Amino acid sequence: MKTITNGSYIKVVEWSAEDGCFIGSAPPLVGPCCHGDNETEVYQQLCDIVQGWVELHHREGTQLPQVSAGKKYSGKFVLRVGSEMHQLLAIRAMQQGISLNHYCSNLLKQTAVSGITPRLPQTAPGARSDPTPLAGVV
Repeated sequence: MKTITNGSYIKVVEWSAEDGCFIGSAPPLVGPCCHGDNETEVYQQLCDIVQGWVELHHREGTQLPQVSAGKKYSGKFVLRVGSEMHQLLAIRAMQQGISLNHYCSNLLKQTAVSGITPRLPQTAPGARSDPTPLAGVV
């Protein structure tokens, strides 16, 4: 069994316009846990925090989360959406003349790269979140 170390986890330091500083996290081990004006200093703080968490888990004999550094990704995953959302996404893709897969991939990329988490509107139970009529639905 391979020993889990500080280097076993991806460390993320990102600029937060909302907070006006760099914020560090190491998912899935620890969420946002340090911040500062200097990216390098925040990264060093983050490394120290991750090392502390790893040592604590080893000392207490508790299981660490799955390692994230070096993990291989296939480029495929299953996403389940409601039938109305599936229809709406398919229509939008057709309007742009691209495949549904390409359209959804572009949407996900734009959201992930921007770092902005979309705020979804609150809807009543059973109500559609998109007020526009769907094709063929009266």
